[in-house]
Amino acid sequence: MLQAGIVGLPNVGKSTLFNALTRTRKAEAANYPFCTIDPNVGVVTVPDERIAVLSELSGSKKQIPTAIEFVDIAGLVEGASEGAGLGNKFLANIREVDAIVQVIRCFENDDIIHELGSVDPIRDIEIINGELILADMAAMEKRRASRAKKAKGGDKESKAEVELIDKLMPHLEDGNPAITLELTPEERLLLRDFFLLSNKRSIFACNVSEDDLATATEDPSSHPLVAKVVEYAQNNHGAEAIVISAQIEEELIDLDSEEAAEFLSDMGVSDSGVSTLIKGVYHLLGLRTYLTTGEQETRAWTIIAGDKAPVAAGVIHTDFEKQFIRAEVIAYTDYVTHKTVSAARDAGALRAEGKEYVVQDGDVINFLTGA
Repeated sequence: MLQAGIVGLPNVGKSTLFNALTRTRKAEAANYPFCTIDPNVGVVTVPDERIAVLSELSGSKKQIPTAIEFVDIAGLVEGASEGAGLGNKFLANIREVDAIVQVIRCFENDDIIHELGSVDPIRDIEIINGELILADMAAMEKRRASRAKKAKGGDKESKAEVELIDKLMPHLEDGNPAITLELTPEERLLLRDFFLLSNKRSIFACNVSEDDLATATEDPSSHPLVAKVVEYAQNNHGAEAIVISAQIEEELIDLDSEEAAEFLSDMGVSDSGVSTLIKGVYHLLGLRTYLTTGEQETRAWTIIAGDKAPVAAGVIHTDFEKQFIRAEVIAYTDYVTHKTVSAARDAGALRAEGKEYVVQDGDVINFLTGA
C-alpha cells in the first residue's frame, strides 16, 4: 500500500491531523517539540460517494472503499540535513514514503507555542523544503563522486547519471526542489533511481482555526495566511493547497456520522477539509478507482493511473490478469443514469473492452476470464 508522510515543523498540528485522518487518538498531540519520535502509521479509507449510490442501485449487502496509509513523521527543525533535532531520523522516514503532506500552520494561538516564535507559513515551507534540498545536494555530491571515474572510462550508465547530476545541482543550489526541474522522459525515469527527497510529490494542508474554517474554505484568498500558501504552492511546486481544521476534525472522532454532520453544519461547513485532503493525496499518489457492484457487495478497487484492463483485473485476483478475456465497462455516470446493467446495455452504454483498454477512474467493470 502506498504511503503519504505528514511532515511539518513542530507544533503545527501534524499529530492532530493524523488522529483526525485515522479516526483514532493513536498519535500524541502535545504542546512541545518532538512529541512524535517514532512514526505512527494508520490506514485511512478514501471517501467515495459513488460507492453508496451504486450500492443502493444494486441492493448490495456490503460497501467496501479503497484505502491508503498515512505516516505521522516527527517534526523537522532547521539544520535537520546536518542532524539537528531528529534530523537524520526525520529524513530517513520521509525517504520511505511515496508522497508528502506538508502541514502548514495558518492560525494564531498564544497557547500553542510555535518553534520559531511567530506564525509565518512561507518561512515554514521554505525551511522544510530547504532541508530536503540540502540533503539531496549532499547525496548527489556523493553519487557524482562515485560515478565520475566510471563515466570517464566510458560507462554509459555512469555518464548519463553524471550528466543528469550536473544538470540537477544548479537547480537545487538555487533553492528549487528536484520535482520542478524540466527533464526529458528518459531523464525523469533516471531521476527516480536517485530517490531524492525533493522529488516527491507534495500537497499542502493549511491548518486554520475553527473560526476561520468556513470563510477560508469558501474563499481561500480571504484568509491572508492561506492565500500566501496557495500562491506559493502553485508557483513554486505546481502543487495543491487544501484548507483544513485539524482541531475541528479531531473533535469529531468520538461522534457518529449524524452527530458529526450536525456539528459541522453548526460551524457553517459540510466538511473540515480532511475528506478533500484524503482524496487529494489519493490522486497525488497517482491512484485511481474502478468499481464493481452486485447484490453481495459494491467495492472500490485501487489501480495506478494508466493501468490497462488485465492489470486492473489482477487487483481482484492475480489469476484474473493471466486469464483475462475482456471487460464489460459502464462509466459511473451512465450507470447512474440507466440504473441497471441491462438498461445500460440496451442504451449502448455498456462497452466490451480488450487488453489494451486503459481503465478510467469511476469505471464500473465486470471482468470475463477463462481458465
